Amino acid sequence: MHIAWIGKKSPFCGNVTYGREVTNALLDRGYQVSFLHFAHDETAADPLCSGCQEVSLPCLYKSQVYTIPSPKASKVLKQALQQLRPDLVHASLTLSPLDFLLPEICEDLNLPLVATFHPPFDGKRRNLKSGTQLVAYQLYAPFLAHYDRVIIFSQLQRDLLVRLGVPRHKLAVIPNGVDVLKYAPGTSNLKVRFDAQRLFVYQGRIATEKNVEALLKAWKQSEMGDRCKLLIVGNGPLVPTLRPFYDRYDGILWLGFVADEQQRIEILQAADVFILPSLLEGLSLSLLEAMACGLACVATDAGADGEVLEGGAGIILNTHRVTSQLNTLLPLLRDHTEWTTLLGQKARARVLERYTLSGNISQLEILYKEVLKGTQACVTHPSPSSL
Repeated sequence: MHIAWIGKKSPFCGNVTYGREVTNALLDRGYQVSFLHFAHDETAADPLCSGCQEVSLPCLYKSQVYTIPSPKASKVLKQALQQLRPDLVHASLTLSPLDFLLPEICEDLNLPLVATFHPPFDGKRRNLKSGTQLVAYQLYAPFLAHYDRVIIFSQLQRDLLVRLGVPRHKLAVIPNGVDVLKYAPGTSNLKVRFDAQRLFVYQGRIATEKNVEALLKAWKQSEMGDRCKLLIVGNGPLVPTLRPFYDRYDGILWLGFVADEQQRIEILQAADVFILPSLLEGLSLSLLEAMACGLACVATDAGADGEVLEGGAGIILNTHRVTSQLNTLLPLLRDHTEWTTLLGQKARARVLERYTLSGNISQLEILYKEVLKGTQACVTHPSPSSL
């Protein structure tokens, strides 16, 4: 089967990681994959996945959050699909105006169309950011109904889209998945390097919706001691504001964006506790990676993260008063090593049960076959309205 994958390969974000992991896994299972991605001038850039034929779609701007294609992008895309003649198109939606044109383009070419819809959300609408994100869901819902199938990451996300009018049968819950052979408990010398007895980690964007300042405030107020270190792994628009102020406090180490995957794995293998204080999430891949490495995990119930940790697989925070909740938890997580070890074991067990990359790809294969079968049935037995 030939899959035309539409997504992006920079700047680094969860969408990029999702595209890389899934397309590489499909190639490993014998699929032919063509990768169509947004680019300014990236012809010399490293390929996202070895073995993919790549096509650049022109764009005016792209960020971790959204993409603005150039006026000729839809024409370039349609011509590329005509030449590639894939069996199926899978779009990892990039919050781009092109997302709204894809159903029409694929219908004209008689190509089945699957989408993965990533945007973070908070179904409880507890803050301004969650209200803003709801607008994105309301905007997309009428267009998602025209895709053959839409992949989302959780039951909560499905319920939200159904309330917004997307037919339930169009939605498929296939969570993010982790390669549990790569992301696994292991040894690392980082504790020695950082002179740390206990290592706490945040990994992700340093942006408003990630609520990193709540964690930094709690760390400052909790007086964790000289041998406890908090590693801030990632970059983002709030770094120039937060880092100068919190650099003065002992134990907070800013590692910036770590591009090398093996280095990120070594950080997780050395750490004891992973903390994600977000106001909005989809299904955090960083959280799943930390769980797979056997860390005790603390996350808010934004998006699907609470669903991931429910039933004792981790500690779930309310998105309100995160700092005060962490003020209570941080000393406990520092002092009770047996408790954090048990939480880490439960976290990895949960990933093995529900969130493996191999399981994700197997579900995706079933979905592809169902969509192709349904499309072929429609061609063989056209509806009366099409006659």
